[in-house]
Amino acid sequence: MKFDMSLDELKTYNGRLPKPDHFDEFWSRGLAELEEQSLAYELIPAEFQTRSAECFHLFFTGTGGAKIHCQLVRPKNQSEKGPGLVLFHGYHGNSGDWVEKIGYAAEGFTVLAMDCRGQSGQSEDNLQAKGSTLKGHIIRGIKEGPEELYYRNVFLDTVQAARILFSMENVDADRVGVQGASQGGALSIACAALEPRIKKAAVAYPFLSDYKRAWELDISQSAYEEIHYYFRFIDPVHEKENELFESLGFIDIQHLADRVQADVLWAVGMEDQICPPSTQFAAYNKLTSQKEMLIFYEYGHEHLRTFGDRSFSFLASLLEKTESSRGGHIAKNVKVGDNNLRNV
Repeated sequence: MKFDMSLDELKTYNGRLPKPDHFDEFWSRGLAELEEQSLAYELIPAEFQTRSAECFHLFFTGTGGAKIHCQLVRPKNQSEKGPGLVLFHGYHGNSGDWVEKIGYAAEGFTVLAMDCRGQSGQSEDNLQAKGSTLKGHIIRGIKEGPEELYYRNVFLDTVQAARILFSMENVDADRVGVQGASQGGALSIACAALEPRIKKAAVAYPFLSDYKRAWELDISQSAYEEIHYYFRFIDPVHEKENELFESLGFIDIQHLADRVQADVLWAVGMEDQICPPSTQFAAYNKLTSQKEMLIFYEYGHEHLRTFGDRSFSFLASLLEKTESSRGGHIAKNVKVGDNNLRNV
């Protein structure tokens, strides 16, 4: 923890930059744009199939006409509506192997795993940007302004993917969760913030938070390296520093966190130098829904032993029909303060 804050400091840290002016209007316009998008999708049976689940390639048209690919894995011979789960992958990655979803499908989940635009999956990135295309997606579209940022479109893709899952006749829309790590953790928070019907979010060390803090910590490798690149090669005397960080504020999950209504299970590695703990706590501390932080002291940005099992147990409650899915209502508890921090 020498490179970042102490745990006591992290508990009260609220980020380096305030929410941009017109932030809510910005995302209201984005969601209004989604209302004009069709929830139609194409299903193509995958070559990979199992005895307990059926697997499909799913394609839908996202904002700007981009073709977005997902993996859909659903239980065979399902007799009634079951829960759904949307999965988001890490930076530069893709939706992964089919077999990774089979365990959830075997338990009754319909799983939708989305490929992010222009990364290593099948989703296309058709954003036309005048700025650099050499380094990274954070700054992609920055010259055109917030409305053209790459992650603005990806955040909206997550909502459209969730809404497609809600619309499936075998899915109970009152029992849908999201899950992801790193970039996938950030997209899980963004999705839950912009689509309030999401009930649970299991996230590990989310990316895309508190950009200025990451830059101040000199994160010049991996996740946040393109900010360092931007200043070094595009704005070496920082003439547009304020403008850059204000624009990035529109795609900063710390500013979306207070919209989340889902229950959140969050894991942080206290030695994480890719997505430093302070950048994560900036968002976590703004959550007002029921939440729990699992603290992995001797871990960095890596596989967190036991978190997979904990995530499954957390999401497994979606297998139980809620009062709302039966037509009733359950009041939401909110846990705040030190009681929602657990050492691992």
